[in-house]
Amino acid sequence: MNEQSTAAGTVIDINRIMRLIPHRYPFLLIDKVTDLVPDVSATGVKNVTYNEPFFQGHFPGHPIMPGVMIIEAMAQTAAVMVMETLKRTADQGIVVYFMSVDEARFRKPVVPGDTLHIHVAKRQHRGAVWKFEGQAKVGDVLNAEAVFTAMIVEPK
Repeated sequence: MNEQSTAAGTVIDINRIMRLIPHRYPFLLIDKVTDLVPDVSATGVKNVTYNEPFFQGHFPGHPIMPGVMIIEAMAQTAAVMVMETLKRTADQGIVVYFMSVDEARFRKPVVPGDTLHIHVAKRQHRGAVWKFEGQAKVGDVLNAEAVFTAMIVEPK
């Protein structure tokens, strides 16, 4: 199953995610997307395991997921929402580039064994530029938040 609809929105599995965005291991940081409402919001899900390559050095004996990787997971979730909204796929050469990250706050570490829920919502969209707000939570605990802007780049 690639996609299913629920009362809360669309659920997208890993195979569809890889058709929508070009990221691959070890940099694909979401396992599925739930509650996707095109042009509005989506929730990415990341099952954090000790096998993540960044845990080898961040930090040995006290592994925590780097904050920049959490922000990247927010961006990937937003990119899936954008591509689904535009009805486009990564094989068409379209890329979603970061433009800015603002108001980033890291509240509580994310560690192996956590399931991270990355909620993103569109704030505005003008032309190729999209602005989002994101929150990353484990359960009901807010771990990180940010406002970020991205640009959709079409192939030449």
